[in-house]
Amino acid sequence: MAETAKWYVIHTYSGYENAVAAAILKAAENRKMQDLIQEVNIPMEKVTERTDDGEKTVERKVFPGYVLVKMILTDESWHLIHNVRGATGFVGSEGKAIPLTEQEIYALGVEHREIVVGYSVGDTVKVTDGPLDGFLGTVEELDAEKNLVRVCVSMFGREMPVELELDQVEPAQE
Repeated sequence: MAETAKWYVIHTYSGYENAVAAAILKAAENRKMQDLIQEVNIPMEKVTERTDDGEKTVERKVFPGYVLVKMILTDESWHLIHNVRGATGFVGSEGKAIPLTEQEIYALGVEHREIVVGYSVGDTVKVTDGPLDGFLGTVEELDAEKNLVRVCVSMFGREMPVELELDQVEPAQE
């Protein structure tokens, strides 16, 4: 089916997310399938709740009733997931497990990719992707947290600031 590990969404009974995650890991360990089922994640967020006693910060599930699993989908791993108590199956169409896209994975904050940039504010860079591919510009602003760089590009005799992703530009060869 799949030869590389991908992230899949498992639907669970409400309130059983932690039990399902633990059971998946335990079953994979017992059956020596850690190479197929690599990681289990329950996306959490910190929320400040206001009560009569004041404010307190608590963690809550971003998607109640769902668990994310990074796995290589085979018949064995599919059956392992379906036989876990509390798991109702994969999220997908017509009973087929559909993996998350890379954009969805990074948007959920499940995995983080680290981009090393070889340029800084004031440097001349070349756009390597998108409609402005091949244009040269000057870096005005870098925001590694949001994966954005603002570049001032000369188009039609005017300086135009454009926002691009960090990996869409590279240092210009002088």
